[in-house]
Amino acid sequence: MRIGYGFDIHRTDADRPLVLGGVTFDDAPFGLTGHSDADVVIHALIDALLGALALGDIGRWFPDSDPQWAGADSRRLLERVVAEMSRAGWRPGNVDITVIAERPRLAGRIEAMRRSLAALLDCAAEQVSVKATTHEGIGPLGGQEAIAAHAVALLVPAEPDASPAKPPAGPAGGEELS
Repeated sequence: MRIGYGFDIHRTDADRPLVLGGVTFDDAPFGLTGHSDADVVIHALIDALLGALALGDIGRWFPDSDPQWAGADSRRLLERVVAEMSRAGWRPGNVDITVIAERPRLAGRIEAMRRSLAALLDCAAEQVSVKATTHEGIGPLGGQEAIAAHAVALLVPAEPDASPAKPPAGPAGGEELS
């Protein structure tokens, strides 16, 4: 098995929609600023998966200096990473994500995020944990200046009795992914 950890944080932006875990929060007072849709949940998950595969980080795969990723739907980025994971012979055993946000309150949308992520990961919702907490009014997260997410991913061989292939080297400094 392999374990990876990811973290992401983005500033709030009143002029953008809020997208977390592939779910759009139409009633949120703000979204997040970023080169793509700034979905911190998916970005942290991508980094956890890439970390487990020893393939670098989201910035290496989808650099913000590359205009093709401007405004990108983070679900498409995750699909590419999941395809690489699958090609390398791995699948999620489980993922565990914690979102840190003062608002909006996320409890009512946790199940939608779990189902969205499970579909993208091609696994059961029971393998995806999403939790939410606040920062108790402390610092930029507590002051609603940003939202952050932590993610841990456990990968297991796609075939229970098979040895997974060595993961591909991934893109090298701006190299185009096929």
